[in-house]
Amino acid sequence: MTIPKTPQHNAPRPDAAEMSADFRAAFRNHPGGVAVITADAGDGPVGLTATSVCSVSIDPPAVAFSLSGISSAAPAIRRARTVVIHLLDADQLELARTFSTSGIDRFADTSTWSRLPTGEPYLLAAAAWMRGEITGTLDVGGSAVTAVRVLEVCLRSPDDETTPLVYCNRAWHRLGPGTAVA
Repeated sequence: MTIPKTPQHNAPRPDAAEMSADFRAAFRNHPGGVAVITADAGDGPVGLTATSVCSVSIDPPAVAFSLSGISSAAPAIRRARTVVIHLLDADQLELARTFSTSGIDRFADTSTWSRLPTGEPYLLAAAAWMRGEITGTLDVGGSAVTAVRVLEVCLRSPDDETTPLVYCNRAWHRLGPGTAVA
């Protein structure tokens, strides 16, 4: 295997538009697990679909996600003390679509969600969900990286094999046993 040389620091840099296009193309082909993040800062439930959720620490349990400043749910999530992060499987594609659609009441169908005893909105069908406390945010460009200390985890069924929902190249995909390469 040949490792390409690192570009020299004095090499010409691409213009901002070219860099932005290349950056988007690189991540368009990088799959992300699909999650829905919900919260209620006191003025009603909000939520959004995210592919940026990642595990940060197992002890103590912590996760992070990126929150776009242009999301209509972003201001309320930033004001919230706690959030619920729902990890979706392919059976929850409609939830992913609902929470990624702008201009609708994402909580209109009251048969799909309820409130935890602590008050946060949660989605009944999610393969797994984690309730957590927001411990910090880092503003980066037009987004915020949000750190969450996990307080509670609920699996639909601990023994249940799920088929994760992923998003790649502007399309929804499912992962299953037939997609493993090793």
